[in-house]
Amino acid sequence: MPRSSWKGYLKLSLVSCAVALYNASSASERVSFNTLNRKTGNRLKQNLVDSVSGEPVDTADRVKGYQVAKGQYVMIEDADLEALKIESTRTIEIETFVPAAEIDEIYLDSPYYLAPDDKVAEEAFAVIREAMTKKKMAGIGRIVLNRRERMLMLQPRERGMLATTLRYPYEVRQDAEYFEGITDVKLPAAMLDIAQEIIGRMSGHFEPDTFSDRYEEAVTAMLRAKQAGQVFAVPEQAAPANVVNIMDALKKSLEAAGSDSVAGRRPRAPSKKAVEAPVAAPARKPKARKAAR
Repeated sequence: MPRSSWKGYLKLSLVSCAVALYNASSASERVSFNTLNRKTGNRLKQNLVDSVSGEPVDTADRVKGYQVAKGQYVMIEDADLEALKIESTRTIEIETFVPAAEIDEIYLDSPYYLAPDDKVAEEAFAVIREAMTKKKMAGIGRIVLNRRERMLMLQPRERGMLATTLRYPYEVRQDAEYFEGITDVKLPAAMLDIAQEIIGRMSGHFEPDTFSDRYEEAVTAMLRAKQAGQVFAVPEQAAPANVVNIMDALKKSLEAAGSDSVAGRRPRAPSKKAVEAPVAAPARKPKARKAAR
């Protein structure tokens, strides 16, 4: 069973049950780098020093601080933060229900899986989950994660729930300042018709299994080549230029899409030939050691 990142209770009015929260995404498979000394090849270590004396500070002497004025801080001990046990520290209380379609995607932050934490909790958990399913609503509650209270959106997902942390309004930049300079353009109907036809021919279904991280593949291919002492080269891609004759470009795009309608077909997976390297076997992530940045 995966390790949970939070345990507590899910509460709907007077109904509650023990639940566990699990990370729904992971970055552990990505290639990571260490920082080395170019001259010796040795790994570098960070060392925190006093900003005035320049002397290294032992772990036991490090403490959090909040700046109240220039050069003046209030020291905050871990015990001070641990004492701030508001209700959402151990309980996800659903405060309201809203149609999921009303939630602006820009507020969505990190995904988690929510599941009952024991057999006794399964019935109450199922009641809440199935009621949301039948009403087609998402629950909004609160939770304390990493010493910070976050708003949480709950949605039924199979036999469990998808719990997504939501950004606060102050964390979201309003789009007006970015879009207000875009002028209204009156488009010829013929252009829109061709563009819609291209979209129709390129339409398929959402299949994340076909996604390929071509940059990650290029990095692992480079690492394998370097480990083997081989030369590694990446073909340079020409940058796209602004289209002068949009109608002409649309017509050529339509021809490239093919004359037969392919709506609903399986989308073509991105090419894995992202780089040119003298490595015959498919690139695999090196496990023996990490490379220098």
